[in-house]
Amino acid sequence: MISAKQLTKHYSDQVALNNLTLDIAPGEIFCLLGQNGAGKTTTINCFLGFVQPTSGQAFINGLNVTEHPIESKKYLAYLPEVVVLYPNLTGLENLDYFSRIAGFRHEKNELVMCLEAAGLKEEDGMKRVSAYSKGMRQKVGIAIALAKKAKALFLDEPTSGLDPKASNDFSELLLELKKDGIAALMATHDIFRAKDVANRIGIMKDGRLVNILDNNKNSLHAKEIEEVYLQTI
Repeated sequence: MISAKQLTKHYSDQVALNNLTLDIAPGEIFCLLGQNGAGKTTTINCFLGFVQPTSGQAFINGLNVTEHPIESKKYLAYLPEVVVLYPNLTGLENLDYFSRIAGFRHEKNELVMCLEAAGLKEEDGMKRVSAYSKGMRQKVGIAIALAKKAKALFLDEPTSGLDPKASNDFSELLLELKKDGIAALMATHDIFRAKDVANRIGIMKDGRLVNILDNNKNSLHAKEIEEVYLQTI
């Protein structure tokens, strides 16, 4: 569902991403760990079409992102560190607006179901987003992914700044999405959340994916991941 083939990005003489090859199947969450500047966000931005790779290819659902920039976006949803919503609109109105932009027209009850599946009560959906916590905004972002019927989800530091309960709730949502067959690529600094949700954990350094840890049976301990991470960087 998400695939990179020798993906490389240069900014003048700086190598931001170096020969990345990666495949993420439906129902799999792949977490990227690494210091700031390691290439995590550049990787996601190549898939989103925000930046063009210097060489190599990025695919979503078999579509080359560079060659099919519009069609490939139909299959994806993106959650940045801060989900950008219209503060004067309600959560429900934001959900309706962004799903319409993606080409979907849902009845109100369907939108409410998406919000509830993302962990927001119907009454919360009737409130203006200006009154939302960050965790609630992230849940609207998940609801948008559900309304779009996204098959590929890209997340860039989605739990940064969340309190422990909100962060745990978010992890539970990701696990439910995984059960539904969504493929996800998440950049994070949160080793504990990566351990909880990821099938595989990749460690990046200087634009390279230098280590991949298998967590398919949740057999890894956070301490093990931390030790490998510190040895790698």
